[in-house]
Amino acid sequence: MPSVDEIRGRIEAALPGARVTVEDLTGGGDHFRCEIVSDRFRGLSRLERHKLVYAIFGDEIGGPIHALSLKTLAPEEAK
Repeated sequence: MPSVDEIRGRIEAALPGARVTVEDLTGGGDHFRCEIVSDRFRGLSRLERHKLVYAIFGDEIGGPIHALSLKTLAPEEAK
């Protein structure tokens, strides 16, 4: 099961310069909440942003990562 640090590190590697906060919601390492602020989200819909993040984890979503709740913001939205 991935750790909070592993989840954060993978997002930061895929979205350089992003500010990423990750929380393990249950303590079991399979339900996470992430808040991500990235320039990469500019001009993308909420669905497009979430697809971009889910693509980082591929088949792990629904497997080792049972749930991944996302809040995705462009920098100007994170005030």
